[in-house]
Amino acid sequence: MQPVTGDMAAGGPLLTSRFDAAFAMASALHRTQLRKGPKPIAYLAHLMAVSALVIENGGSEDQAIAALLHDAAEDQGGEVTLARIEAAFGPAVAGIVADCTDAWVEPKPPWQARKQAYLERLPGKPAVSLLVSLADKVHNARAILEDRAEVGEAVWERFTGGKEGTIWYYRTLSDIFLQHMPGRLSRELARIVAAF
Repeated sequence: MQPVTGDMAAGGPLLTSRFDAAFAMASALHRTQLRKGPKPIAYLAHLMAVSALVIENGGSEDQAIAALLHDAAEDQGGEVTLARIEAAFGPAVAGIVADCTDAWVEPKPPWQARKQAYLERLPGKPAVSLLVSLADKVHNARAILEDRAEVGEAVWERFTGGKEGTIWYYRTLSDIFLQHMPGRLSRELARIVAAF
């Protein structure tokens, strides 16, 4: 299958049929997944929100597509799924998805080592990947803060790293993004993490 290509509008990304195809793929891959939280939410809601944040913050169609698919390799088939993404949307999208992936196998490696390795690699990632990763972390952090307002400190029980580990991870992410991807979205992440 040849990658689907699209045109760019003069003023920014024009979402084309490539985006539609990515949405369909994301829906098919994540259809049976639910978000962690006090109430069941289709996982696709997270993917749409991350893609919207990417678009709102100047991302290209490739980045918006990668945002829809950023968890596909990690949660739905590893390198086989990444190869499908590359065949359908090209190496640029696949590269961003790979950069957002912190585990390629099931079961995933231990949480602390996996997160530490991701944090160590993050500063060396290209800006196109950092925007997608940042949008993902902002949406996740928003959800944590909103759920904490609803269920209190019990929110931390659903995270493998517990309260201390989760806050450490997000604080370190925030520091990295403030340094390597400064701007409105990085500042938002910092404000949310401070509220944790």
